[in-house]
Amino acid sequence: MSDLPALHPLQPHAALPALAGLKLAAGFTWQTDGGLRLHYRLQGALDGLRLPPPARPEQTDGLWQHTCCEAFITEGAGSAYHEFNLAPSGAWAAYRFTDYRQRDTAWQPAAAPHISCRRDEDSLWLVADLPAPLLPAAPATSSRLGLTAVIESRAGERSYWALQHAAPQADFHLSASFTLPLNRP
Repeated sequence: MSDLPALHPLQPHAALPALAGLKLAAGFTWQTDGGLRLHYRLQGALDGLRLPPPARPEQTDGLWQHTCCEAFITEGAGSAYHEFNLAPSGAWAAYRFTDYRQRDTAWQPAAAPHISCRRDEDSLWLVADLPAPLLPAAPATSSRLGLTAVIESRAGERSYWALQHAAPQADFHLSASFTLPLNRP
């Protein structure tokens, strides 16, 4: 995977522990066309995970119920944000929220992400390209990014990973968890 950014460790939520030995890290790079490339690296006991098989790369609701990488991007300093679900299968979902968990049902994605996934001896890599038309238009210095993932074991247990967990229960939609400055070049 070329152009690898600094990867930030994601932590499993303490209320729902992950399989022993798993590590997850994620990062991003801006593309020259204004798009955003997200990188996720899962390491450890991959054979103990339930990974979705390859599927058509189309918008699919409910991806968060299984192994899925996610990203949350604020629209500047306000309370609106976008959510992206990116499955190792290639399926994806994109949503816009006007406030905490208040989905804008009229919003439709203007483009589709491209997801690639590969596995080597001890890692699963997921790279997702979010084209510029899919991203919120926001001032260059006020947007923030939350990188998260849901990891499902073969037994069907889910663990919830984030840069930071802002509540006693797993909740990726809390803006306090959107911790990375997303300064556009």
